[in-house]
Amino acid sequence: MSQIINEKLDNFKNYIKSKRVAVLGIGISNTPLIKYLCALGVDVTAFDMAEQDKLASFIKELEGLDVKYVLGNDYLSGLKGFDVIFKTPKVRYDIPQLVSERERGAWVTSEMEVFVDLCPAKIIGITGSDGKTTTTTLIYNMIKEEGYNCYLGGNIGIPLLSKIDEIKADDIVVLELSSFQLHTMRKSPHISVITNISPNHLDVHKSMEEYVEAKRNIIRYQSESDIAVLNADNIYTKQFASDLHAKVLWFSRLHCVETGAYVQEGEIIYSDGKDHDKVMDVSDIILPGNHNIENYLAAICAVKGFVKNQTIKKVASTFKGVEHRIEFVRELNGVKYYNDSIGTSPTRTIASINAFNQKVVLIAGGYDKHIPYDEMGAVLVDKTKALILLGATAGKIKQAFEQETNKAGKGLDIPVFLCSSMEEAVQKAAEVSEQGDIVLMSPASASFDMYKNFEERGKHFKDIVLSLKC
Repeated sequence: MSQIINEKLDNFKNYIKSKRVAVLGIGISNTPLIKYLCALGVDVTAFDMAEQDKLASFIKELEGLDVKYVLGNDYLSGLKGFDVIFKTPKVRYDIPQLVSERERGAWVTSEMEVFVDLCPAKIIGITGSDGKTTTTTLIYNMIKEEGYNCYLGGNIGIPLLSKIDEIKADDIVVLELSSFQLHTMRKSPHISVITNISPNHLDVHKSMEEYVEAKRNIIRYQSESDIAVLNADNIYTKQFASDLHAKVLWFSRLHCVETGAYVQEGEIIYSDGKDHDKVMDVSDIILPGNHNIENYLAAICAVKGFVKNQTIKKVASTFKGVEHRIEFVRELNGVKYYNDSIGTSPTRTIASINAFNQKVVLIAGGYDKHIPYDEMGAVLVDKTKALILLGATAGKIKQAFEQETNKAGKGLDIPVFLCSSMEEAVQKAAEVSEQGDIVLMSPASASFDMYKNFEERGKHFKDIVLSLKC
């Protein structure tokens, strides 16, 4: 098997060396790709809509390499005559320039698609609208703790195509995969996990159906020897099992499942279809919230065949979470501040609010991904003490809150504040909160109206909170 894969990698190297290659997007994921291609002696042209000054750190990293650049708003006009085009995930495959090049005979692909095709190791892939980063990290930590040589990549970790030469057949690769990465994927991982599906990224995907079908690609091409881990409590993932070739493992926080992981009387149980094995107590998990119980259930299904219960329990009792995910920042004047910048959708923010057993002072709002906010109304009325809104979606969130207030006849005493910056929002939260309160920054929106990404937003929030004076 490894010999076949090595030949495949050698064939790829021999093929790519003689080609004109375009890389769309110069950033964290594609910079290592450009380095790798240059090391192979490939003729590389890098394209990006940003101007050179905004890409200075990446271009400096590529200094000394034989790379040509096409930059600026009109960058795609130079995309002509290439043999291979690596696109960044958020560039749609059906834009006219790529369609034209594909029709001319170019191979349009991505770093992740090529890596999945060439990787000699077992791949565990994780996707979902919410919880995929935490679930991916849990799986990686469990496997590492068990003693395997493991690589972490995809949306998190490191771009792995540049590491392909060092990955061995008996290693394990764990990939977090977004709908953008999966959209044109034509090969599925050996073990695939879908945490859940809810409306998201409809600013890029043309419809909810397209978004769901992109997610489905993570299991679509699996064989009978593969495993699909699906959420039995999610309306979309429940429907995926009917036409699968892979073995299906279900996870549920709400009821027993025949094969997979579930919660019963405070215990997490795993069933292989015959025996029902207690893995650990729910109370062993130190991360707050029902959504994190579900993340553990999904992770257990993915690793149960080769990771021992005691290892899973050890991770559960020590893993404090991933940055920007209900991350405790500080306590000041008896008020606790939490950073949940990863809360880029209503469902994720709802789960984060519900992780607390008291009402919160909520800071929310950001870039509009054209997804509905109606479902937030009830939890805002029931679980918030004050609502502090900013960004492009502030009006949508306020409207969802007011509609529920009018319908439910309650929540009229909850103040709503509209702010123009994160500094103003944090200051307002500090003013209205009292000893014993929780301030939660969970935007239910993307960050791109004010920030480069959710990490930058979360770091800014933390800096502001840490600078508050008593």
